Amino acid sequence: MKPVVVAASTIQELSLLVRAACARQRGAGSGVYDARIGGREIILAVTGMGKVNAASTITALLECTPPQLLVNTGCCGAYRGSGLEPGDLAVATAEIFADEGVLTPAGWRPLEFIGIPFLEHGGKPLFNEFPLSAQAAEKAVHLADSLGISMRSGRFLTVSTCSGTSARGDELCRRFGGICENMEGAAAAQVALRYGVDCLEIRGISNMVEDRDLSRWDIPRAVEAAQSFVLKYIEEL
Repeated sequence: MKPVVVAASTIQELSLLVRAACARQRGAGSGVYDARIGGREIILAVTGMGKVNAASTITALLECTPPQLLVNTGCCGAYRGSGLEPGDLAVATAEIFADEGVLTPAGWRPLEFIGIPFLEHGGKPLFNEFPLSAQAAEKAVHLADSLGISMRSGRFLTVSTCSGTSARGDELCRRFGGICENMEGAAAAQVALRYGVDCLEIRGISNMVEDRDLSRWDIPRAVEAAQSFVLKYIEEL
């Protein structure tokens, strides 16, 4: 049976899973932990923040041990009008590189404007948007419903510069039709697709994307909700 890889940018976003599965770190400072949940081998990986860290760490893991599923988790900010609130869960149907493109006198244009795709998959060029496993996402939604957990599915946006104003958040929400933003998801989705691995992204909402006010954030609640759900999801595999 192939393992499941669970990746997040910080140890805070994996610590509950590390404790629940009595995980053992592979080496001091490695950020990679081996565990078993429900008899299944699990690899927990702290990637570090951002697209480069996520892509390099996940690539190294998939090269060594092709998994059944890659689960990307952590917290994120929800766009106003998404129907999400802090403490809710969101599952990605697609991940979008929201920063990559061209800024022209007429405004921002996506990578199609350049004409060079990030990846060719199934004979189709992929530019800013990458699909995730529809089957895994649907299973997550059904499990959340059965547990009475608030979860919404939709398009996630990956940014290098977090949106710290309501105006910027509203702009990205309108441009891409996204429900939330993070800093790693699209990179994880791209690597998974390149290696032919199903990818599921589950995130807890820590804040609304608005004029930045950390007093309104609740990261501990968001990451606990996401990890608790991922634990249930893996137990049901």
